[in-house]
Amino acid sequence: MDAMTKPRKPVNAQSVAIQAALVALVVFLIASGVQNAQQNLDAMGMTSGFGFLERATGWGYSFSLVERSVDDTYARTLSIGFMNTVFLGGLAILTTTALGFLIGTLRDNRNLALQTFAAGFVHIFRNIPLILQLVFWYAVLIHLPGQRQAYSFADSVFLSNRGLEVPVLNLNVGVIALLVLASAAFAIGVAWFSSTTRTIRVAMWAGFTLALFAFAVFALIPDGETVLSIPELRGLRFRGGVNVSVEFLAMIISITLYGSAYIAEVVRGGLQEVPRGLIEAGQALGLKEATVWWKIKMPMALRTIIPPLGNQWIFMMKATTIGVAIGFSDLFMLISTSITQSGQTLELIFLLVAAFVFINFSLAQLVNWLNARLQLKGH
Repeated sequence: MDAMTKPRKPVNAQSVAIQAALVALVVFLIASGVQNAQQNLDAMGMTSGFGFLERATGWGYSFSLVERSVDDTYARTLSIGFMNTVFLGGLAILTTTALGFLIGTLRDNRNLALQTFAAGFVHIFRNIPLILQLVFWYAVLIHLPGQRQAYSFADSVFLSNRGLEVPVLNLNVGVIALLVLASAAFAIGVAWFSSTTRTIRVAMWAGFTLALFAFAVFALIPDGETVLSIPELRGLRFRGGVNVSVEFLAMIISITLYGSAYIAEVVRGGLQEVPRGLIEAGQALGLKEATVWWKIKMPMALRTIIPPLGNQWIFMMKATTIGVAIGFSDLFMLISTSITQSGQTLELIFLLVAAFVFINFSLAQLVNWLNARLQLKGH
């Protein structure tokens, strides 16, 4: 036998028998639960299954990324709720991460005033319940002036009690989504197959993205239309641009402030884990403080930051469910309404659980990939 080959451990028959018994018990309990639920539904005259997904809902909701109607089926309505949840959660992850890194860096700064400000931010927003922050910001936004007295920024962005009016490209959501996906696919392909430096890969991706959007501007925008649709007040409401609803704004603000306070502590802890000798070595080489931070401190800190940061990302995605308190039409709210309207409780709860398992499992895989990419060779 080769000396480098490790002998296999003998199979423990008792351990296998115990595991098989546990699996059988779980299957038995699930089957019994399903059978009992089916009997109860039959006794109450209620149907089971997913056939209801093809029925029209007959009710509307406030926010959607695509066109919607009261005649939409339950399947389309829940798909829109899923998109709303992923969009809100993804945007919240970006905003909380950006602000959390900023606050966490300020907490690690040697300037006492900046340290005090960052510490106060963390202590305030981390210790106020998220639902309370959501209700507070929602109350603030709905008491803003009406659209005719809206706050104006550069005559192109307007804030009122109806939400935020912002300019938008004269392209439909589907075209923009395809452009973004094509750009992302190109970036992944270049990173996977190219042996060029990171700077060149970024330049290639940026050039491809600009070319895509230039093509969209010149080939896909209808004749007579401008590149940007800018909101304009006509009568009692704004025309053009896109409206960001009050509910969506309140969700983003509250989740960002709450989540960034936790991420700031994760970032601060990671920065403090960097060995002092590495920082002093960079300073001894004459590197500027900003260069030491970018080239030495932050790259080393990321190895400590990423695992707990992933936990915060998953929490941000689950935090979208609080939107039901203010009527934001995420997946949780639409499923809650669907349960009330259709009575298909078990099926809808199953869909809700499956959706969040899929989203959070995907996030966990992304975090694992990032963690593996940042590990030092040999560890």
